[in-house]
Amino acid sequence: MDQDKAPTDVHGFEEILQYLKEARGFDFTGYKRSSLMRRVHRRMSQLNIDDHVEYLDVLQANSDEFVSLFNTILINVTGFFRDPDAWEFLRSDVVPTILAERGPDEPIRVWCAGCASGEEAYGLAIVLAEGLGIDDFRQRVKIYATDVDEEALSSARHAVYSEKEVQPLGHELIQKYFEQMGGRYSFRKDLRRSVIFGRNDLVQDAPISRIDLLACRNTLMYFTAETQTKILDKFHFALAPRGMLFLGKAEMLLSHSRIFDPMDLKRRVFRKVSTSRIDVGSVFGRSFLPDRREVDQVDTLRSLAFSTGPVAQVVLDTNDVVTLANQQAKHLFSLSDRDIGRPLRDLDLSYRPVELRGYIDQVRSERRALRIKDIEWQRGPGEVLALEAHLSPLLAEDVPVGVSLVFHDVTANRRLMSELNRANQQRESAYEELQSTNEELETTNEELQSTVEELETTNEELQSTNEELETTNEELQSTNDELQAINTELRERSTELDEVNAFFAAIMSSWPAGVAVVDTSMRIVVWNAGAEDLWGMRSDEAEGEHLLNLDIGLPVAELRPIVRPALSDPTYRQEIKLDGVNRRGRSITVRVVCTALRNRTGAPTGAVLVMEPYGNGDLDPEPAAPNR
Repeated sequence: MDQDKAPTDVHGFEEILQYLKEARGFDFTGYKRSSLMRRVHRRMSQLNIDDHVEYLDVLQANSDEFVSLFNTILINVTGFFRDPDAWEFLRSDVVPTILAERGPDEPIRVWCAGCASGEEAYGLAIVLAEGLGIDDFRQRVKIYATDVDEEALSSARHAVYSEKEVQPLGHELIQKYFEQMGGRYSFRKDLRRSVIFGRNDLVQDAPISRIDLLACRNTLMYFTAETQTKILDKFHFALAPRGMLFLGKAEMLLSHSRIFDPMDLKRRVFRKVSTSRIDVGSVFGRSFLPDRREVDQVDTLRSLAFSTGPVAQVVLDTNDVVTLANQQAKHLFSLSDRDIGRPLRDLDLSYRPVELRGYIDQVRSERRALRIKDIEWQRGPGEVLALEAHLSPLLAEDVPVGVSLVFHDVTANRRLMSELNRANQQRESAYEELQSTNEELETTNEELQSTVEELETTNEELQSTNEELETTNEELQSTNDELQAINTELRERSTELDEVNAFFAAIMSSWPAGVAVVDTSMRIVVWNAGAEDLWGMRSDEAEGEHLLNLDIGLPVAELRPIVRPALSDPTYRQEIKLDGVNRRGRSITVRVVCTALRNRTGAPTGAVLVMEPYGNGDLDPEPAAPNR
């Protein structure tokens, strides 16, 4: 089909989309019609079909054609660190901001929507592992990678790529995060467990929730504006407060500025805005009404929550004056009520446990959160604390009004990490001893991992999955009933075949004449009792042997002229008389009749030889001397 002469029957095209939705469960109606029609027409041209109705007939008659069409529609174009400038911004600014705004023990949840063959999901894993460190990454990070293409998901789960595919990562990251297997590279198995793959349709399925970073790059551009709005509402619901949205450079959010703020418009990084505009019913099909409280009651609750918070927190105004300090901060830094209202520079807190003033100036000027790790503080004799400080700008309508200082006591975690490191060293020693056993279990573990990943992803959509399982169970029961009926029918046919074989054997054994049946290569396939009695050769000795190689009292070489024609002419019949010696050693004259053996279609499949004594030669009372 010429692309310039593509079919213009819009109604027929919509019938194809409706069939895919009803019969296959794939709803493409939300995709942009121009792109969708172009790809469907490309597949039709490959089959030389120029009519939508005719192509719909092909889809209904041939189940394999759906796979080809699906792969044509969903063009999975991906790669490691595609658009390097955006990924560098993600590494240098986005990830540090996410980590600075969350506690050192809080889990980090990431959703890679439209992951294709997995390069972007593993790229996110590498960026987070670089920002957190390998050990923290394994304990805190969970990456959900989803797509509608099962074939792409299967490839992504294997996590094996060619040298050309991993080349954008650079030699250092390849050596650090991949294991070489011949000419291919496999992503590290200990980090692979943090990446969970599963099927999710952005249009129809519910979103994954409590996400800190959501990457959906160059996927929205394939959908209509209405469908994009629905998907972005789901993304807004999926993101945790202050969560980040990472899009491709071909996508914009100009119409959604009220629910997403651009963190960097050039790199397409946006931050979730808390808003009541989103109708949760549009995501889950039901509505929720927010609790309403009196303003003074809310203020009281807010004040009590701040004062009794589990981590130490201090709030500074624009002049670096201590405005607020909760109970944990007062206890940790020995602050009193008299210190509230004093400039930070007049307090020991400004330089102990760490020099804060430079960091505060950086947070205020850059207007982004900052994390200070690995702070060791000799608080008193024999008391060493490990702290982690999170500094965040306080903005009112994008105007800085202060800075929040949050201090996490990670002393217990640091000790635990030291113990874990020692335990890891011991485990690595034991691991070397168990290496041979683990190699045998790798295949099973990969299969189990794939199953676990599917279950974890499916857990987000439990209700729909249960319904699918019930339907599948009914289909399996129906299939089982059919198999039982087929099994019963096969047993009956086997019994009938045994009876036919017994009947055929009875006929052959009851026939007094000698009968030999040969195949097209002139090898004996049947040698009846009459032949055994005539020549003294048992059937198990004769069957499988070449006719002309038989050692009997008959000049078998003279049979060749009458047998050969029977192997090609289905109407052939020939008779010949030969002199021979029977099993009793008597000279006899044998009449040999040769006919063609035909199958049900009439084609020759061998020859039948009937051998019987001619005249009274076999009735001579005096046995002749053996002449063999």
